[in-house]
Amino acid sequence: MRPPLPPLDTRIDRFDLAVGTAAEFLRSAWPELRAISFEIADMPSAPGADGIPRWLVLGPEKRIILFRLPIERLAHLHRDDELHRRMIVEGAVFRAAAEYLDRDPWDLGPERFRFF
Repeated sequence: MRPPLPPLDTRIDRFDLAVGTAAEFLRSAWPELRAISFEIADMPSAPGADGIPRWLVLGPEKRIILFRLPIERLAHLHRDDELHRRMIVEGAVFRAAAEYLDRDPWDLGPERFRFF
């Protein structure tokens, strides 16, 4: 009998989990986002005017598409660990949702970022 193996935990799984939890938080806090589909794609089809986009907001279709590879690989982490990688992903979800709502990202979860 083999010893039990730990569950597989890939970079893609961690990215999906971070997007899913951030999207659920935003949906619970903002009724305007409850019908929005948060989707994940590997790469955008073409670079944008400002370079490689991290997300695409399709307002009329009620879709937000987050591009995994640009978010993960073009991030400038000052510390390369699991916490900071997750913060980069959650930040992208918040910024994409803020773009959809035409608001500042800090307005989406002000209580979440108050530590005093």
